Amino acid sequence: MYQKYYTDALVLRSRESGEADRIYMLYTKDFGLVRARASAVRLERSRMRYALQNYSHTYVALVRGKQGWRIAGASATGGVWEVSRGTPTFARITELLLRLVTGEEENAYLFAALADAHKALMDKGHKEYATIEIVCVARILYALGYLSPEALESALFTHTAYTGEYLREAEMLREKLLSRINSAIAEAQL
Repeated sequence: MYQKYYTDALVLRSRESGEADRIYMLYTKDFGLVRARASAVRLERSRMRYALQNYSHTYVALVRGKQGWRIAGASATGGVWEVSRGTPTFARITELLLRLVTGEEENAYLFAALADAHKALMDKGHKEYATIEIVCVARILYALGYLSPEALESALFTHTAYTGEYLREAEMLREKLLSRINSAIAEAQL
């Protein structure tokens, strides 16, 4: 008997496998980056297929087997996911994340920064997509050790919120943030 693990997850990417399965790249709260298979999820009768849309925030049940992780259940958090104007921005963030993170390792700050950015980008009231993207990328680089908070002399890394006052602070530091982000990515040789 295998143990089920329940955790919040962000669906970063998926690809088809076999006749009705899909392989998902998930960034989970408890395990970090996880590659997991969902059986029969492409069938019309599947209950999980709506919860496992690309770039959605979901609550998953994972089972670790001999062949790796399997998704045993999933439910969407916050209602039905729909495409937002922030979806392309979150897609760019996930592509960078997939280049930087290679294995399973819990990182609570990184998950919180991604989940809060996802929430802000999918909110129809937000319009500061570019600023949210810059701050999220900076927080990803900080969480992975590529960026030092002292280098920016900013409080942007003490929390994970993407609200008005923090976005205004980021706008004032925009040029410095972009410079530090670009140099960190160049030093990482990505």
